[in-house]
Amino acid sequence: MGIENLLGVMMQMIRKNTRLILALDVTDENKALSISSEVAEHVDAIKIGYPLVLGAGLEIISRISKFAPVIADFKVADIPNTSKMICTQAFEAGVGAVIVHGFTGSDSLLECVRTAKEYNGEIYVVTEMSHPGAVEFMTPKALELAALAVECKAHGVVAPATRPERIKKIRGVVGDLTIISPGVGAQGGSVADAIKAGADYVIVGRTIYGSPNPGKEAERIAKEIEKCR
Repeated sequence: MGIENLLGVMMQMIRKNTRLILALDVTDENKALSISSEVAEHVDAIKIGYPLVLGAGLEIISRISKFAPVIADFKVADIPNTSKMICTQAFEAGVGAVIVHGFTGSDSLLECVRTAKEYNGEIYVVTEMSHPGAVEFMTPKALELAALAVECKAHGVVAPATRPERIKKIRGVVGDLTIISPGVGAQGGSVADAIKAGADYVIVGRTIYGSPNPGKEAERIAKEIEKCR
């Protein structure tokens, strides 16, 4: 089923206004929808992962899409056929982009990219994650994964705001590809450092969704990003 047959599903591409992406790592559907409504005017996309989809069901994607474009942070890492099936389910549910791993190799990544094109969607390849453990195995291969993303014509990559010097190195490999950067806020990453290092978007989670006023917090961070651009 192609994009033209997605009846009733709101599929939106990531906007280019505030350059802020919310990582909505909650599990309750009502809470997720409430937060999405509050932050909608201040974010360019809402990133959701397995915790919310497993807690609320795949249909939560179309519901959140009413407020902002959705990125499925499924970190797809499987054989080509299985990767295709996962991406297909995500795009048919209404996401605008899917985050995938590249370490499974070019055949799996190419299948994800081909599937995204069928739905006019986007693929973002993880080069290096934002937590400390990523330096053990991912950092040594991050630039190779970045090069693979370029070779396979992915839309962009994920690079860590917690290590802005790595964003700069990854930018040197991916050129004009979009870089989305998690780890700002609770993990210690800085908006200013990530943007100056070359990130196109910063991804913020707990600082926003854990706030008593998520909308105000998202607005504050969006203004901080604006000052750095």
